[in-house]
Amino acid sequence: MSAKTTMDQSLDKNMNKSLSSNSKSKFISENKFKYDNHEKFEETPTWAAVVTVLGYAILSALGWLRDFLRNIGLEEKKTANDPNPRDFVPLYQSYECFYTRNLYTRIRDVFNQPIASVAGAKVHVMERFSDDFNWTFKFSGKKIPSINLGSYNYLGFAENQGPCSERAIKSIEKYGVTTCSMRHELGNQQYMKELESLMAEYLNVEDCIAFGMGFATNALNIPTLVGKGDLILSDKLNHVSLILGARLSGAIIRTFDHNVVL
Repeated sequence: MSAKTTMDQSLDKNMNKSLSSNSKSKFISENKFKYDNHEKFEETPTWAAVVTVLGYAILSALGWLRDFLRNIGLEEKKTANDPNPRDFVPLYQSYECFYTRNLYTRIRDVFNQPIASVAGAKVHVMERFSDDFNWTFKFSGKKIPSINLGSYNYLGFAENQGPCSERAIKSIEKYGVTTCSMRHELGNQQYMKELESLMAEYLNVEDCIAFGMGFATNALNIPTLVGKGDLILSDKLNHVSLILGARLSGAIIRTFDHNVVL
């Protein structure tokens, strides 16, 4: 009998003991707890799938036509040529170049737009235009006030004025710009210990460790806490870093509906 089967039976047995008949019926009927680890997503409407595939096919066909016109000299080539030196792997695969030339370039103006302000709640996007169908851009000099929905600066730590920036400047003047390496290579600095002590006191725990990256904190530390034979009960809407860490651990994973607690 596998470890997964044994864990499933043990889990069922414990649940049967802990739930009354009424709550058990309600629990099962509402199907709040999931016994599988398969993620479920909203199905794509048929019309949306058809339109997407059709549009992609049309753009691809036009792309092949334009490549043909470029090859016979009827359309100007604006891409850089890969010299492909001997004994070197080509920089780009054939279709990768095709996609960039003929599909991505058409809509490139909506990506990677430069800003002329701090990436706060509101930003000033630099207006630009193209005379050659997005191969190159020119700036008009106008700045467009916009709401920022694409930044990690949701706590305002990246502002260039105010208490956060003032404290950051004082910290850099006192400690420098950190060790820029892992602790076991260049050690700790005093402010790291002070931060961890303060966090431990706030959380009312014995000690804690501060990490500089939230994704890595979850993805790399969960496997050090649990492993094969352990059970993880996971909210089905958990962040992908938690999901990755749980999967890397090798533990048995059971998901439940978001925020549903018995």
